[in-house]
Amino acid sequence: MRDIEELKKAPGLSLKRYLILFISNVLGVYLISSGLNLTLSNLGHVVLLIFIVATFNFVVWPFITKILMPIFVWTFGIAALSLNGGVYVFFGHFLGIDFPGWGVIILPLTIAFISMILSVIFASQEDNPHYSAMLREAQRKRKGAPKNYPGLIIAEIDGLAYDVLCEAVEKGHMPTVKSMLDNKTHTLKKWETDLSSQTGASQAGILHGNNEDITAFRWVEKENDNQIMQCSGISKVKILEERISDGNGLLVDNGASRSNLFSGDTDDVIFTFSKITDLKKLYNGAWFTIFSQPNYFACIVIQLLGDMFHEIVSQLKHSLLNIRPRISRGIPYIPTRAGTNVYMREINTEALIGDMMVGDIDVAYSTYLGYDEIAHHSGVRDEDVWSALKGMDRQIERLLEGKKYSPREYQIVIQSDHGQTNGATFKQRYGQSFEDFVKSLLPQDVNMYAEMSSNEDRFAGAYNPFSGKIKYFENRRNAYKEKKLAESEIVVLASGNLAMIYMTKWSHRLSYEEINEMFPDMIDGIINNEYVGFILVRSSEKGDMAIGKNGIYYLDTDEIEGENPLEGFGDNIVQHLKRNSSFKYTPDILVNSFYDAENDEVCAFEELVGSHGGVGGSQSEPFILYPSQWNVPDEEIVGAENVYKILKTNLKNLKDNAK
Repeated sequence: MRDIEELKKAPGLSLKRYLILFISNVLGVYLISSGLNLTLSNLGHVVLLIFIVATFNFVVWPFITKILMPIFVWTFGIAALSLNGGVYVFFGHFLGIDFPGWGVIILPLTIAFISMILSVIFASQEDNPHYSAMLREAQRKRKGAPKNYPGLIIAEIDGLAYDVLCEAVEKGHMPTVKSMLDNKTHTLKKWETDLSSQTGASQAGILHGNNEDITAFRWVEKENDNQIMQCSGISKVKILEERISDGNGLLVDNGASRSNLFSGDTDDVIFTFSKITDLKKLYNGAWFTIFSQPNYFACIVIQLLGDMFHEIVSQLKHSLLNIRPRISRGIPYIPTRAGTNVYMREINTEALIGDMMVGDIDVAYSTYLGYDEIAHHSGVRDEDVWSALKGMDRQIERLLEGKKYSPREYQIVIQSDHGQTNGATFKQRYGQSFEDFVKSLLPQDVNMYAEMSSNEDRFAGAYNPFSGKIKYFENRRNAYKEKKLAESEIVVLASGNLAMIYMTKWSHRLSYEEINEMFPDMIDGIINNEYVGFILVRSSEKGDMAIGKNGIYYLDTDEIEGENPLEGFGDNIVQHLKRNSSFKYTPDILVNSFYDAENDEVCAFEELVGSHGGVGGSQSEPFILYPSQWNVPDEEIVGAENVYKILKTNLKNLKDNAK
C-alpha cells in the first residue's frame, strides 16, 4: 500500500497554462460572436463571460455529466459539445454577446483549437486541469482504505508485431516505451499466436484462457444448419463468449473491460462487444472521466478532425506517388480511421486513468485499435502507422503519469494480440478474386456463397444507441445470408491470408478422397496456384495432410513426401495445424497463401494491404512488455491461452506477495 503522504495532490495550473486558456477563450469568443462586432470596449463583458462559464463548468458541469451521461454516450459526445457551447450562448446573451446558431458547436471547438495551437507554440502540454477534475471525482468514489497490493493495467495495441514495435522504438517514434526498456522497469518478449492470428482467437485465449474451435475469423457450423459464426457482430460475439467462458476469465476478480471483443467475465465494461447490447452495463461510472471537462472533450474532437484531414492527405499522397501495394480506401474509411485512432484511443486512456485514480479496480484490459486499422489500409510500415504509434506512445506516457494519482500502486503491461504482414492481395496479383478462382474450378451448376472481408469495424461502426435498429438491420442481413447459404453447396470464407472452403451439402467434414471424387479439379487447382502456400485436408487413409506444390506433410505421422510444404512458416506450424484440424468447425479445405520470406510478404484473400489471420511473417509474432520483476518462463510463449496463464499467475502473485 502506498503512503498517502507520497500521493500527488490534485495538480494545479501553471501561470502559463492559465494564460493559454484565457487567451483561447477570448479569441474564440471574438471570432465566433455574431458579425464579429465585438470591440476592445467589450473586453470587460468577454472576460466576465469567460469567468462565469469557467465557474459553471467547475461547479455545475459534474452534476450535468452524471445526469445526462446516457445522452452523452448515445450521441458520441456531440450532446456534451453542444451543451458546452450552449452555456456560452446562454450567459453571453445577458452580457450583450450574441453567437450564431452554428456557434453552439463551433465555439467550443474553436477555443479548443486555439488552446492546442498555443500549447504547442509555448511548449505547454499539461493535462493538469483535466487531471484535477478527474481526481476530485475519484476521491469521492473511493471506498475505505487503499488496497495493500498493486493493481494491473493491460493495454493491448491491436495488430502490432514484435519487429514493428522494435523498429518504432529504434526510429524514435516511441520514446516512452524506449525509456521503459532502457530503465529496465519492463522486459520485452515476443510470443506466437495460434494458427488463427486474429483478434477473436487471441482475445478469447488471453481473456478467457480458451480459444478452442475458433478456427479463423469466421467459419461454417455444419451441425448448426450451415450457419456462419464469426468473431464480429454483436449477437455472434455474445454467443462466442458463452461458449468459451468457464467463469474464470482474466477480469473476473474485480476487473474492467475497455473496448474489447470479450469481457473476461467482468460486468464493468465499456464498448465491450459481448455485452454492448446490455444497456444496464453500458453507462457505468467510468464514463465520467470522458466528459468531466467539456473543453477537454472538445480537444478530442479537434484531434479527430485532424486525423480525418491526415487520412485525406494520405490517400492523395499514396495515389500521386503510386505507392504499392495500395487499395482503395474511400470516403467512408476517413471517419472510421479517426474513430479508432483518436476517439476510441482517448476513451480508453481516460477510462483507464479514471480507474487508477479511484483505485478500486484490480485489473483492467483495454484494446487500442488505431494501428491495426491503419496498417490494414496503408501498410505495416507506412508513414501513417508511425504517426499512429507516436500517438499510442503518448497514451502510454499518460497512463504512467496517471497512475501517480492512484491511492495504490498499479503495474502496467503493454502487449499485442497478433501482428500483420504486408503484401499485395490475391486479386491484385492473380487478376481474379479468390472466390472467383475457386468458382472456376467447380462445375457450372454448383452454387457458391462467399464472404471475403474480415475487416469489419467492430466498435465505431457497429455501436448504435438505438438497439432496435441494430436488431432490425442485423435480422435483415442474416435473412439474406441464410437464403444465399441455403441455396449454396460451397461456401468460401476469408481471414486475411487464410481461406476456408466448406462443402455445405454434406453434414460431415469431407475427406481428401471424397473431395477429389466429387470435385476433381478443386484440390489440384488450388495447390498449383502460384499464390497458394499450402492447404490442409483430412485423408481417410493418411489422416491430416498439409499439401504443397511439390510435397506433402503427413501430420499424423510427421512424415514428409517430396519437399516440405510447411518450410518457412515457423517452427511450430505443425503443432498449430494439428490443433486447428482437431477443432469442431475446421473446413473441408483450409488454404494458406504463399509467404515470400525475402520480401516478407503474403497475399491476403481479402482486399487489405496489411493482413493477418493465417501464418507467414510477423502476423503470428506479437509481443508482451511486462514488469521486469514478473515470473515469466524463459521458454517461448506459444498460443494465446499461455499468455492468459502468465497474466493470471502474476496477477495472483501481486495479491499473494502482499500478504
